[in-house]
Amino acid sequence: MKELVFEVLNDMAEELTVAQLRKLQEVLLKRLEEKETQPKPARNEEYLEMFMHAKRIEGCSERTLAYYGSSIRHFFSQIETPVRRITTDQVRAYLTAYQKINNCGKSTVDNIRRNISSFFSWLEEEDHILKSPLRRIHKIKTKITVKEVISDEDIERLRDSCEVMRDVAIIDLLYSTGMRVGELVNLDIEDINFEERECIVYGKGEKERRVYFDAKAKLHLQNYINSRTDDNPALFVTLDKPWLNHKTCGI
Repeated sequence: MKELVFEVLNDMAEELTVAQLRKLQEVLLKRLEEKETQPKPARNEEYLEMFMHAKRIEGCSERTLAYYGSSIRHFFSQIETPVRRITTDQVRAYLTAYQKINNCGKSTVDNIRRNISSFFSWLEEEDHILKSPLRRIHKIKTKITVKEVISDEDIERLRDSCEVMRDVAIIDLLYSTGMRVGELVNLDIEDINFEERECIVYGKGEKERRVYFDAKAKLHLQNYINSRTDDNPALFVTLDKPWLNHKTCGI
């Protein structure tokens, strides 16, 4: 490295004074030394790993982490540029190509955009980059579909189609509480408070909330529990193997 400095000084010898050459030598040696000691930027996959660790500490669920990981890894597979040099135009081109190749809706593309944006926002906050290239890529407008509300007649048809008490209890508990199916299958019998007609469920991000069910759901739940002969603590179990853990086998 010093040989290069001396070559530069020789090339500039006729253009600069002795004092200027000495100053140039001092500046060049200082800057080159700083560059040699400066740590090399991490690879894209290393930045992703650090991001995933940060999100895990923040309390993101494994499902959310997996979604982050798959979205960003696919992005890296199409854009090999180091994250510190990725531009807004490159991200826009990727999102456009993603929608065209996968023939997906705007809401799906916007979910991908949010995942990538979260990654680059973290890079910016941690001073790994100066500015996120997604700052100028705004939320993709999607058509809001108004979902039809299920009618009382439809609920009665669902009840009539049930062949076992377990399914009737499931229908009534879902209908009266509005809980998600994923929340329902994780309930244990001890989670149900029949006196208060309530139970605590854990939603996305392990957020805890209290839900309430009506008298009809209470009656069907009690009938279903009383009909069981297994000792599985899960509220709802499979019909053929009720002794299996509900968290691994599902309903």
